[in-house]
Amino acid sequence: MSARLPLSRLHHVALITAHYECAKRFYIEVLDAHVLNEAYRSDRDSYKLDLLLPGNIQLELFSFPSPPARPSYPEACGLRHIAFATDDLDTCVEILKERGATPEPVRVDEFTGARFTFLSDPDGTPIELYETTA
Repeated sequence: MSARLPLSRLHHVALITAHYECAKRFYIEVLDAHVLNEAYRSDRDSYKLDLLLPGNIQLELFSFPSPPARPSYPEACGLRHIAFATDDLDTCVEILKERGATPEPVRVDEFTGARFTFLSDPDGTPIELYETTA
């Protein structure tokens, strides 16, 4: 067998938004992201926002003029959703609702027995909160 690729962890997730200020506000105010860096690229009429979410999760948020809509229904090939782990799903759901987000009803994974829910960012990107045990 050949050598294993020496990857250690996911470094970041990158998203493109059609509504930069709205998406920026969502990730900061609803998902508790902290701004690491924000840059405007005039040659592309584009912002790049580096965010750090709880759990040391990095997210890059890009804006571009008139990006095509994300195909979701029916689901298209490519990124299906972003999933964040939590050890307290009920508290996450309560906080999200207090902040005006609308998570779906909590469900149970039929294969693992774990509880999870979904919500969407302002561009419709599905975000999963998946309850894990230590």
